[in-house]
Parts: sequence; structure tokens; C-alpha cells
Amino acid sequence: MRAIVSHGYGELALEDIDRPELGPEHVLVRVRAAAVNPLDYHELSGTPRFARPMMGIRRPKHARRGVDVAGVVEQVGSEVTRLQPGDEVFGIGRGAFGEYVRATEQMLAPKPARLSFEEAASIPVAAVTALQALRDRGHLSAGQRVLINGASGGVGTFGVQLAKVMGAEVTGVCSTRNVELVRSLGADHVVDYTRADFARGGRRHDLIVNCAEGRSLRDLRRAMAPGGRIVLVIGSLAQMATSVLRRDLVMFIAEVTRDGLLYLGELVEAGELRPVIERAYALEQTGDAIRHVESRHARGKVVVTV
Repeated sequence: MRAIVSHGYGELALEDIDRPELGPEHVLVRVRAAAVNPLDYHELSGTPRFARPMMGIRRPKHARRGVDVAGVVEQVGSEVTRLQPGDEVFGIGRGAFGEYVRATEQMLAPKPARLSFEEAASIPVAAVTALQALRDRGHLSAGQRVLINGASGGVGTFGVQLAKVMGAEVTGVCSTRNVELVRSLGADHVVDYTRADFARGGRRHDLIVNCAEGRSLRDLRRAMAPGGRIVLVIGSLAQMATSVLRRDLVMFIAEVTRDGLLYLGELVEAGELRPVIERAYALEQTGDAIRHVESRHARGKVVVTV
């Protein structure tokens, strides 16, 4: 089988490797599409360096790249009860940039029928991150005002829609070319950061979800209502350290679960959530796809088709 591998930091190659071996708890998925996340370029480059103990000190701990996947079940282990060969699924499987990937059934869910494999692959990390940022970490309630900085990115596009599902008044921050996109996702207000500064606009928000770099905590707090909260999907090391000391500032790493995937799939089938995909790359172009996401100018999600 063909797969994208990294034998050292900064190295990326398409190689012929053996199919993953299955244990009794495993599912073998024939990959149809995989999505690119910031995790992929961090693991490829070994940055930030303080995370090397988790990623691998001298070389990547895991040679295969990619985690978001959508495809068809090829084979299941003896302990797998919810899935069978032929099922169309989406979820998490390390090594998603390849023809086959091994996963567990706890990290997979049925693919929504109304979605393509490319659309389904774009959901797991980004949409679960948005959901947990709003619901679990931000404790968003109906009627509250939420600001999403970076509303046109992978997490942001899902965040705008999920906040509306939760009954919030939503302000999205993005660049000029993405204003209409963010408005089409349901945002009540859209701030073009090239023309206006949300931190000085006068509107205050009960929850701020920061999905973009470049804004200080002082700026974010200017836009926060008394008693409000800031959730950092993206933040600097200093901001991360500060979050340990403040109750109104939260930084977290999302935990993708089957329950979360099932819930998001229900929203998709109900027409309340739709993926935004900027571009699909072939497996041979995975390096280009990762570099585009690393540029931080991607609109919605970027996927790799296999």
C-alpha cells in the first residue's frame, strides 16, 4: 500500500509499505479521503520544541502522517461489534494519508449519507474542537453573545454554525475575501479585520473563541463582557501559561470521541452543519496540502483524496 511517511523531522515521502496489522479491537479502513490539520505540520516539523517529548525527541514517534479519515471498512477484528466490512465511516485513524489505516471502532462513526468522503473527512478534529470549545469549555448558552476570531478557518467555520445551533448571537472575524462565506454560515455580525478592530468596536461578548494568531490577551479581554470567558483554540506559550492562573481563560486540546462524531453526524443529516472545503489534493500532493494549511490562509478545510 502507498502511504505518506516521515522518518525524520522535515522529511515527507510517499512510500510503499505493508498494510497495518490488526489486533482484535482494530478496524482496517480503506481510505477515501483525509483532512489536513495544524497537528500535521507540527508533527512534521517537530514544533513547538517543548512538545518533542510527546512527538519524539530526535525523530517523529509515529512515522505516518494524518489523523482525520473517511473511507470504507475493509476488515474488522474479533472484538469489533458495531462495524462490519463495507460500512462507510469517518473519524480518527493515525496514518490517514495512505491507502489503508488502522483505527478502533470507538474512534469511528457512520459517515453521514448526505456527505461525500471528502466532506466527512473534514469533520473530526476541527468540528469536535469547535464543539468542545463552545459547549464544554465555553459553557455557551442560548441567547449569549459569542465572538469567533478566525471564523473562516477549519475550526471557525464549524464554530459559527455550532454556535447558531446552540442559540447564540454570533460575531465572526475574518478577512475581506471571507466575509460573505462567514455570513452564509449564519453569523449575525461579521468583522473584516482589515477594516475594523473587534477589540475596539464597542460590542462585548460572553464568550470569545480564539482560532487565529496575532491577538494579545489584552485585545481579547477588551471584547469580553463582564463575567465572560475566553477559550484559546490557538494561543502563544505565554497565553497558555496564563490560562493556568485564570478562570476566565481556557486553553485545551480536543478529545475526539465516537459520541461527538455521532452528534455532529446528526447535525449534518438535519441540515444544521455543513463542511467548507477550500481544495482537495491528491495523495502525491500531501506536502503541498500541509504547507497550504501551515500558511494559515486556508479557507475552511483542506483534504487529501486517496
